[in-house]
Amino acid sequence: MFDMSDSLTEAKSLFTSIRITLAVSGVVALIAGIVLLVWPLKTAIIVTGIIASYLVIAGLVYVGLGIFSGKKGGWARVGHIVLGVLYIVAGVVAFLNLQAATITLALVTAIFLGVSWIVDGVVALTLLNKDGSKAWTIIYAILSIAAGVIVIFSPLLAAVALWWILGITLVVLGIIQIVRAITLGRDEKKVESTLSDAGTAPAV
Repeated sequence: MFDMSDSLTEAKSLFTSIRITLAVSGVVALIAGIVLLVWPLKTAIIVTGIIASYLVIAGLVYVGLGIFSGKKGGWARVGHIVLGVLYIVAGVVAFLNLQAATITLALVTAIFLGVSWIVDGVVALTLLNKDGSKAWTIIYAILSIAAGVIVIFSPLLAAVALWWILGITLVVLGIIQIVRAITLGRDEKKVESTLSDAGTAPAV
């Protein structure tokens, strides 16, 4: 026999779970975006510190694998130890001057992105004869190559711009998620009201 109270409870539980998820993710994204916009350099340094920590931990793991893994061959063990030492050195160097490491990481990331855009544009042009929309392909290729060249010649400016874009995007997405959670709360009340009315309606 269909129990309307169970259906109402399940619907409320579902809406509540979704609302909490949306609200929490929205608040986290909003706070992260604001932090990125208000303290861009400090946040970037924190991210670099996290990456440096990962390098040191990964290096220790690789060194441990190389020393204690008896099943691996001699060259494999040496390779793991060398790779681990390189990771540890890179992490320690980054920790010794986080600000310089942050700028270097931003430059490398921006240059890599610029090169990727140029390659993407060139590849699009090589596939021009196989593409049905040649005009759009040419426009895309030109914009991609131009953006890549600009980024390569101004990597630091591009890195700052991308950081700001990331911060703004997180703020916008966070606000949208919070609004969705509020809107879902109104929908929850409507569904609850509908199910309650159906449960109290006289049987025919």
